[in-house]
Amino acid sequence: MNSATQTRRHPGGKLRELGPERLSDTELLAILISSGIKGKPAEKIAEDMLSKFGSFKAMANEPLEKFSAFKGISSVKTIRIAAAFEITRRLSN
Repeated sequence: MNSATQTRRHPGGKLRELGPERLSDTELLAILISSGIKGKPAEKIAEDMLSKFGSFKAMANEPLEKFSAFKGISSVKTIRIAAAFEITRRLSN
């Protein structure tokens, strides 16, 4: 597998090469999560979170403690996700 294909496989590389509009919600959330845990990559954690909450909009209305309930989501990752939701709120006002 060449390095361009490997880069594109990771959501950050895909964003850089194709633009953010080409990424799924799972891939965008995986970028915020950054790294996974043993046996569970960031994309799988993101998929699990979106499956539970249904959408970014639903996630944005949840208390932060609910994010920490997911294995692999530390307080730093929770804060990063909350900051992204707040930036979105401010942009829409």
